[in-house]
Amino acid sequence: MRATSSVIVGRDAETGLLDEALEGVGRKAGRAVFLVGEAGIGKSRLAGECALRAYDRDVPVLRGRATSTGLVVPFRPLVEALSSRFRAVGAPDHPELDPYRPALAGLVPEWRAGTVAPGYAISLVELAEALLRLLAVLGRERGCVILLEDLHDSDTETIAVVEYLVDNLADLPVLLVGTLRPDAGPALDLALAAELRNTAAVRELGPLDEDSVREMVDACLDAAPDEVPSAAHRHLARRAGGNPYLVEVLLADLLDTGRLSRGGDGWRLTDHGEATVPTGAVRSWARRLDRLDEPVRELLLLAATLGGRFSVGALRAVTGLDDRALFAHLRSASEAGIIAPDGAAHDHYTFRHVLTADALRASLPPAEQAALARRAATAIEESSGELSGEQRQLVATLRLAAGDRETAARQFAQVGRQMLDAGASGSAAVLLERARGLAAEEERDEVTVHLAIAQAESGRLDAAAALLDDLPPAPAGSRAAEDRAQAHTQVAWVATMAERQEEARRRIRAARALFGGAPRPEQEAALVVVEGHLALLPEQDGRGDGRERLKKAERSARQAALTAEQRGRPMVACQAWQLLALLSRERGFDEADACLARMLSVAEKHRLATSRAEALVRLGTNAFMRTGEATPLETARAAAHELGSLALLQTVDGLLAMQSVLGARWDRAREIVERSVEASARLQNLSAHRYLLLVDATLAAHQGRAREQERALARFRRAGGEESMLVPLQRGLCQAVGALMGEDRQRARDELDAALAWERAHPSFFYLSGRYGLRPLLRLLDGDDEDGAAACREAMASPGGQLAWNRMFLGLADAVSRGRDGDPDGARRAVAQAARAAPVFPQAWHLALRLTAEAALADGWGEPVAWLRTAEEYFHEAGVPAVAGACRALLRQAGVSVPQRRGGRERIPAELRAAGVTPREYEVYVLLVDRPGNQQIARRLCISPRTVEKHMASLMAKTGCVDRSALCASSAERAEGRE
Repeated sequence: MRATSSVIVGRDAETGLLDEALEGVGRKAGRAVFLVGEAGIGKSRLAGECALRAYDRDVPVLRGRATSTGLVVPFRPLVEALSSRFRAVGAPDHPELDPYRPALAGLVPEWRAGTVAPGYAISLVELAEALLRLLAVLGRERGCVILLEDLHDSDTETIAVVEYLVDNLADLPVLLVGTLRPDAGPALDLALAAELRNTAAVRELGPLDEDSVREMVDACLDAAPDEVPSAAHRHLARRAGGNPYLVEVLLADLLDTGRLSRGGDGWRLTDHGEATVPTGAVRSWARRLDRLDEPVRELLLLAATLGGRFSVGALRAVTGLDDRALFAHLRSASEAGIIAPDGAAHDHYTFRHVLTADALRASLPPAEQAALARRAATAIEESSGELSGEQRQLVATLRLAAGDRETAARQFAQVGRQMLDAGASGSAAVLLERARGLAAEEERDEVTVHLAIAQAESGRLDAAAALLDDLPPAPAGSRAAEDRAQAHTQVAWVATMAERQEEARRRIRAARALFGGAPRPEQEAALVVVEGHLALLPEQDGRGDGRERLKKAERSARQAALTAEQRGRPMVACQAWQLLALLSRERGFDEADACLARMLSVAEKHRLATSRAEALVRLGTNAFMRTGEATPLETARAAAHELGSLALLQTVDGLLAMQSVLGARWDRAREIVERSVEASARLQNLSAHRYLLLVDATLAAHQGRAREQERALARFRRAGGEESMLVPLQRGLCQAVGALMGEDRQRARDELDAALAWERAHPSFFYLSGRYGLRPLLRLLDGDDEDGAAACREAMASPGGQLAWNRMFLGLADAVSRGRDGDPDGARRAVAQAARAAPVFPQAWHLALRLTAEAALADGWGEPVAWLRTAEEYFHEAGVPAVAGACRALLRQAGVSVPQRRGGRERIPAELRAAGVTPREYEVYVLLVDRPGNQQIARRLCISPRTVEKHMASLMAKTGCVDRSALCASSAERAEGRE
């Protein structure tokens, strides 16, 4: 007779919520649901019911469970969930997942197949984003469900990934269901915080009432209502406390002892007295064990000592049984309904409920529990050569159960250090924290040092700092002091990358104090590299000579790079050469490329995959800046893809998107930005995210779309862009060019001057801010010959003046100067030289022609009429009416007949076309979004205010707007619709 219920009772509200969520994922309304409750309360039953209902809808289900053994196994629930879906069918082959395969291979080893470069550790956010994309692809047709059970037992990496998923499910066809106990810890914190953010629903499962217990018992026994004695119902309701698992355990005990039996006249409860009745699950399991054969009983007690989930290998080592006897006993225990094969691992078994293992252990006296744990730990140690991380954790847990705290601490600490080296810093921190609490006093400080590094690399800088600051003093130059100084150096690097300048400086000072007066060369090299990268950041207090800081940093970094190579510190050497490549740009890109080539050589020699890819990216960036060509960047992107680094891919994508903007390939730029900008925010890849936001604003600016530009710049500011090193590009490449596309020359000059002022006050490594090309040209065109000539000389003497984008503007500035000086032939040659950039930067070239034609008309050189006709045609087709209108106005001033443009009707909305609105009237209508006056519109379109007035009257008549205010509102409404 079974004693398990085939139905779920008393959970109508919860099943209704899950049904609603399943319906939602079909509409791409993703959500997360957390089921919280004590052990045995029915969380897994509800999760299983959700899976069945999803299967009925033909919705894919991925299901994983955290280990209940107390072992820290990074990503175990996620690995199991993916394996449950893809073990038989293999990796999904959707092309959209190509950039994410290396990260996904970190969860499913069978997918690796060489996709991840050796030496590269996929970051948590990269892995989380990859999993998010996989779930989105998997659920594209009908939605998908991912069930993660027992999250309270999960490692910190899994919790971090789950939090990322929960925060980004809203518009995806994905339902995440998590189960956990209401115990204080990261899992419960995650669920409650998500509920507060309205990104998840949390349902706490309470005990079943008496009616639900009655319904459950009847279902277990296949009994009709009122067939089971009410006394049995009351007994089970009272003893189980409404816990479904305990109801089943106690019911099984009644059946096994014969107290509840079925005869010819139905079910009958026999009362043998309260003294013989089990008072809880522990006594119930003790009685069941007594009825098993002695070998099976001993096997189950040893298995329970190993935890709620155990491997056949560990049990074989502990019992000493041969395979025939071992599997015979395992079959007997399975048939008794106590254990079952683990579906996620072929060589593991699990107890049917975690409480079962707890109850079996509790059935033994404490001394016997400790003896069994000691026996198991010794057997595992003696049966293996080098223990795996999981085995070592199991041994530590057993030693702790046997009362040997110090040995347990050493084992936990060793696994923690191994995980830290492997990049699993969150799990490392958990194990090292456990070791620190158990370690002997003389070993605790060493564990604390490693724990501080793990906390820093997990993003918990403040916790790391507190641990290091609480350590007792150590003599400068001693082994303990050197270990602590190394930890301070590593934490300083993390703080620098997080732009926590003051914290980084504190750690550097502490490291130097611990090293004493004369650190070894390789120790000094590591500190110098951190200090050099710190010098790149804008001073928070605005004090100090930034140029002098950088000169000092460069001198020190060069020595550090050589020292690190000689002393076997290749990672430090690569960091130093990368720093030198940036600092040496000021003297020329050849020197910068030489530093990057050295970095690439070191990285390839020592198989540092990340450093190799970063070197290729920076070489590709320099090549793009010199020539405007993207081929080397595409090569670098392939290297980043091979590496599996989503963060580096996003960095390259930002550069490729900006190259597309400069090359007037608008669709390509927009596609890259849309693909990467939100993903970079989710990855917390702040530098790439800011750059992509700036690209988005620059894309709008170069197309003359002022409102889109301002919206994108607002996002850029919210991301801290105006406190970053991107300010010169924001002011010069984006806002100044945007002003020129609106024919606002004064604003363009102001923006360029602001960019120059910023660069003079801060270290800057960007050369496309206008300082080395566009600004000198505008100065000359505006008649400021002295300042313009000085700006040209400065630009030509700088490496920035050799970049393709800048050479184009400087060439035309040279032409303007020669034309004014009476050298028309020289001016013509200068224009021809500059024109070499026209195929690479067509939009910028035509803007430069429009600007230069003014000077050519005034000074009588070149072919200004032809240039203006070419520019007018280009900007008319590009939909930039202000510049096209300015070209027509200049042509008329030159006495050239300019035919009225009748084209452009295709850009007019159908409703306005039907009302008879002309292309010129539509140009006026579009400008009304910002409610300008007639004079402003006239200047923008290069027509008279009287003509604007006529167009306004015509527009009001054709659109039915009663006044100018209504017409402006209509324009703004249509602008929102277009965007």
